[in-house]
Amino acid sequence: MSSRFTQYILIAMALGIVMGTVVFNYMPDNRVAIAADVNLIAMLFLRLIKMIIAPLVFATLVGGIAHMGSGSRLGRIFAKTMGWFVTASFVSLLLGLIMVNLLEPGANFPGTLPDKSQSTGLPVSAFSFEKFLTHLIPTSIADAMAQNEILQIVVFAVFFAVALGAMPEERGKPILSLIDDLAHIMLKVTGYVMLFAPLAVWAAIMATVAKNGLGVLWKLIVFMGGFYLSLAILWMILIIVGFVVIGPRYKNLLRLIREPLMIAFSTASSEAAYPKTLEGLNRFGASSRISSFVLPLGYSFNLDGTMMYCTFASVFIAQTYHIDMPLGTQLAMLATLMITSKGVAGVPRASLVVIASTLSQFGIPEAGLLMIMGIDTFLDMGRSATNVIGNSLATAVVAKWEGELKPEHELGPDDVVPSDAVPGDPVPATH
Repeated sequence: MSSRFTQYILIAMALGIVMGTVVFNYMPDNRVAIAADVNLIAMLFLRLIKMIIAPLVFATLVGGIAHMGSGSRLGRIFAKTMGWFVTASFVSLLLGLIMVNLLEPGANFPGTLPDKSQSTGLPVSAFSFEKFLTHLIPTSIADAMAQNEILQIVVFAVFFAVALGAMPEERGKPILSLIDDLAHIMLKVTGYVMLFAPLAVWAAIMATVAKNGLGVLWKLIVFMGGFYLSLAILWMILIIVGFVVIGPRYKNLLRLIREPLMIAFSTASSEAAYPKTLEGLNRFGASSRISSFVLPLGYSFNLDGTMMYCTFASVFIAQTYHIDMPLGTQLAMLATLMITSKGVAGVPRASLVVIASTLSQFGIPEAGLLMIMGIDTFLDMGRSATNVIGNSLATAVVAKWEGELKPEHELGPDDVVPSDAVPGDPVPATH
């Protein structure tokens, strides 16, 4: 069934491209209205995903931590996770910096540059450690769940799980059983929601192509080509690291996450791929104690594709305006992005917000973002898919380091979810 589901998504993507091109070329007067109507389907799917994210993250994370054991073990896993995230972010930012300097996509830019005084309408306030900390702690868990603030949900869930683990067994066990049951239910709901994924993929692709046309890609083909080449190199690095750390069975993980990869790419949303990514990791054999802890953190601290785009796009804009960026300045920008990018979890179009803030700090015209905002959806497709593979690798690596990666011979022949997919009884895999 997994293979058929993948085929459905591929067919939906192809249909979306063909139908979107037809609308763009032959219905120019109605293409905006048609794109808006069709995009409504994709937006409804994304709203369904947002509907299940908060309870899914909370239930799986609390259950995983409560089953994890001592506080020292939790601290060790957190340290390993954050160490991996910081390293991966640095590599991604540095690769973007190296590639944009080698390719120089902004040199001799043929188009007309936006006036430096133009505004993008994006927030450009400088990074504040105080703002980051206040954003980190929720004032209300109900508000955090309503806004799908994953990082705030993680903070509350950690406190809740540690407190639950400290309760006497006779009092804590019924609550933990209730949390386990909630996790089972949310995985079942996830299976129902994912049945609509091919339809949403078709709608998202068709709406984008119908509104912009494939010709919009040619206006900035050098920039897009350079960025996707850089993404391909980053994928190679991630895959090589995966095989080195995990071994030959890593190819099985790549197979299991192909569906969330395509969902993330076609909808330009890493969030849309979260449930399927979690399922794929559990089917791979990663303990839910690890995957339910590492994966939500990754959505705030380990967006590899987004990281690389930040340095690549920032220096590209500087190149188009012929602004000299010495090595020291570029390294300072890298360090700034390393920090600022960690404080924008849940912000719409987060990468553009981060870039806008960074440009203003280094004297680069914010208006330069106007050149790439029109094609940002096409770029976001690649970024979102890269974020999925980066977070999947991080989760699998931490699981192996902690001895929480089941051997292949203990997994069923049909990739049935392992018994620890959710703390409690076994759950059949959803497709």
